[in-house]
This record gives sequence, structure tokens and C-alpha cells, in this order.
Amino acid sequence: MKYFVTGATGFIGGAVARQLAAAGHDVIALVRTPAKAHALADLGITLAPGDITDAATLRDPMTGVDGVFHIAGWYKIGVRDKAPAARINIDGTRNVLETMRDLGIPKGVYTSTIGVFSNTHGQVPDETYRYDGPFLNEYERTKWIAHYEIAEPLIAQGLPLVIVMPGVVYGPGDTSAVGEQIAEYLRGRLYVAPRETAYCWAHIDDVARGHLLAMERGTPGASYILAGQCASFLDVLKIGAGLTGIREPRLKLSPGMLKALASVVGVAERYVPLPELYSAEGLRTLAGVTYLGSNAKAQRELGYTVRPLVDGLRETVRHEIERLGLPLTV
Repeated sequence: MKYFVTGATGFIGGAVARQLAAAGHDVIALVRTPAKAHALADLGITLAPGDITDAATLRDPMTGVDGVFHIAGWYKIGVRDKAPAARINIDGTRNVLETMRDLGIPKGVYTSTIGVFSNTHGQVPDETYRYDGPFLNEYERTKWIAHYEIAEPLIAQGLPLVIVMPGVVYGPGDTSAVGEQIAEYLRGRLYVAPRETAYCWAHIDDVARGHLLAMERGTPGASYILAGQCASFLDVLKIGAGLTGIREPRLKLSPGMLKALASVVGVAERYVPLPELYSAEGLRTLAGVTYLGSNAKAQRELGYTVRPLVDGLRETVRHEIERLGLPLTV
């Protein structure tokens, strides 16, 4: 089969592209700068110069493919320049899915997120749940628009699209805010941690495999949560302490303290640049927020599985220790 993949130079998209190539499929990856995508080319993946924000660059590489994986997205919390969020998450998604429709491509998989649920307040909803705002950050807002105002209306018009919704995705190579916090913990520089904040943690390879299963077995028009084990951030740090011997941070901030701090920082950051994690938006997103979702439907209909969190974290920590050159053994 021949597949077109956006976001193949990113964390999830790269894993999906590698798994597709390993399974013997022909893969065409849309990349802004082919010279920087040697790792994909070395796997026999065809590099197509282009950008999802430029619809004219999509038609030729998408023509004649058997399926589309639209994974590219903007995921940043706490940055000052939020303009790319709408261009990439909203306009880019519209460009890819409308081109898929116009070319009559048989099937597509679109990567949404359980972030469209925003704070689930400890509940573990399934795919039938819908939240309509307000949102904690620009990522949630723009992904919500792409999911509910672009993807779903096109599905209603007949687009053979499957939506997948990962939770927190971790593993070797993660450069997100979560990955950076794990690295800071291993360096001994994570001095505070949020209380009550919780996610559903899924290893990158399991989430990538879930994408392939969605293409193979997913029902067009359906959504599938590709989340993993639900655990608080403190629980993950405790697992890390058991693996490495590095103590978790002693200072643990309550949701109320983080919200109050976010209000103060919101004023200060108008005048002084702050690290993204400690921005008002970053602190609000950590203030006892839970991003949770049930993967029962994906397990039942796709055969989706996830490895135990402790096993995935052990692999991740080993990779980070080697990358950072730390004198630790796991």
C-alpha cells in the first residue's frame, strides 16, 4: 500500500512513518526541508517538499495514494507567538482533508487529541464526550476547531476519515514539555511538581501502532482514543525514583497555588520573558488539570494495546540517561 504522511519529522509522525516502512508499505512524507530529513530517506521513504499550510504543495504527492495519515500539528504551551497554532492546526488540517476529499483517497487517519476535552476534572470520558470550552491554552482551542469544525463536518459529507485521539505520548526522542520535565528530573533540576495533575500515558511505539490499526481496522467516521495508563505526574516521578534513585521534588504545589502563581506571572510576563513551562499558560495547564480518556473502544475494535507504564518509562529513562551523558544506571 502507498501512504501519504504529514508530520513525519515529528515525534508521532516519525514513529508512524518508520512502522509503515518496516511493514513494507510505500511511504511519501511531506517535509518542509528535505535536506533535514535524511533519516527518513535512509529508510526508503520518499520525501515530498511541501507544507500543510500551502495547499498547492499537497495535490501532487497525495495523488494516487491508498491512504493519508495527517499527523502534523503545532503543540506548544506558553510561547508568546501563538499565530502558528491556527495556521497549522486549523488551516493546515483543512488543506489536507479537503485535498483528500478532492482526490477521492479511499481512507485517512487524522491525529486529534484528548486535549479537545480540556480538563476532565478526574473523570475518564470516552469518545462520546464533548467539551465546548473555555480552553486552557491555544493548543486545545485550535485542535478543538480542527476536530469538530473541520474533520467532523467533512466526515458528515462522506469523507472516509478515522480520528485518533492520543493522550500524553512519551518515549525516547520526546522533545515536548513532558519530555523536558523528565530530562530536568534526571538532571536533578526539577525542583517543584504539581499536585493532582494527571494524564493517560502511552508509549510512542504503541501510539504509532494504534495509528496503523486505525487505518487497517478503524471504521470511517469513528473516533478512537489512543491513550495509555492513567497516572498523576507525581506517580510517574515515584516510578522514576524507583528506577533511578533520584528523589522526586520536595516542593509540590497545589492547584490553588499554581492558579494564584499564574495570575501573578500573567502580569510579569508582559514585561519580562519567562520560560515556557513557567508562563501563565503553562502554569494554568499544570494546575491540578487532568487530561484523561478511556481507550476501551480502541482496544475492543482495533486491538490496540499499551505496555505497562513502568516498562515504557524504564526504556525512556535509559535513553535519556545515555543522551544526557549522566552517570546513572537503570
